[in-house]
Amino acid sequence: MEELQDVQLTEIKPLLTNKNTRNFQDFDCQEHDIETPHGVLHVTMRGVPKGNRPVILTYHDIGLNHKSCFNTLFNYEDMQEITQHFAVVHVDAPGQQEGAPPFPSGYRYPTMEEMAEMLPSVMTQLKVHSVIGIGVGAGAYILSLFALNNPTLVEGLVLINVDPCAEGWIDWAASKLSGWTSNLVDVIMAHHFSTDELTDNQELIQTYRLHIAQDINQDNLALFCGSYQYRRDLEIERPIVGLNEATVNTLTCPALLVVGDTSPAVEAVVECNSRLNPTKTTLLKMADCGGLPQVVQPGKLAEAFKYFVQGMGYIPYVLLSHLSNDSVPTVGMTRLARSRTASSSSITSMDSSRSRNNLNSLLEGGVPGALDNQARPQTMEVSC
Repeated sequence: MEELQDVQLTEIKPLLTNKNTRNFQDFDCQEHDIETPHGVLHVTMRGVPKGNRPVILTYHDIGLNHKSCFNTLFNYEDMQEITQHFAVVHVDAPGQQEGAPPFPSGYRYPTMEEMAEMLPSVMTQLKVHSVIGIGVGAGAYILSLFALNNPTLVEGLVLINVDPCAEGWIDWAASKLSGWTSNLVDVIMAHHFSTDELTDNQELIQTYRLHIAQDINQDNLALFCGSYQYRRDLEIERPIVGLNEATVNTLTCPALLVVGDTSPAVEAVVECNSRLNPTKTTLLKMADCGGLPQVVQPGKLAEAFKYFVQGMGYIPYVLLSHLSNDSVPTVGMTRLARSRTASSSSITSMDSSRSRNNLNSLLEGGVPGALDNQARPQTMEVSC
């Protein structure tokens, strides 16, 4: 058996270096406007599909676009070491991209279901065979719908701040009341950040408040928010292993659920976790982190993503910048020689168990390597 290497998580680099700057720049990307059954989608692609490897496909939350939601993570050095082995497709929800024109009067904005139905057209146009999805908030909901309706196209999901539930009537009434006293920007800021975060992290809050107010077309944004507000329940339920796995409505791919420990979305993510297959799901709760873990803690999330992809059977032997030179073998990407069927159930395999234990022990500051091949009765929960 290959000897496991000791690794240690060190200090994460700060989010912003210049006060109140909005640096969401794209690098080496190609932009496309793609016709779909429900309108045009603006997508941005990094790299080209590589053989039979999946493409990483992202979908952002309300109030954001792909740049403000994901570029801090994908421009982070350690994430770039991983994504050099994959093409990346960033999807902007209709009318949310930078410089988007307003929709004409009377335009009917797509529902959440329709936005999920737009994604196969994107894959066909870009010649993408399968994806690993990374979604935040509304984007996580859309990618979950997409995976439920197209399980053969989705190999794995990273769902940040996902809420599987329809908005209840109490939430609906509260949002209506808050709309009378608050503007759209304030409502969205409360969606992203906790009360403490709004008070304590002024640099981050100012950056995103200005972005939401000035960089996103406000009429288009209101339409996207309305579509998310009127979402339906995903109607997923946790399967009973060995009894109804083939018939129950739930995600069939590996899933990594991520939430900051002070995020307004904690309860929703825990609820989603309770509805998913425990042998294919990991819940990652990030300490000292609020509503945007991919922005505030890109290093931790990049490392978690590395082990998540390893558990799926894609083994990126990459050197993360904060690890010593002999921590991880610096050889090429290797696809485990096993079928997708085997990969989908690989959580009980040695390689997948190793990756899940690496994720667990690494993010808790321990030494990865302890293997436990017994199926766990509940979802693995990791705090970091």
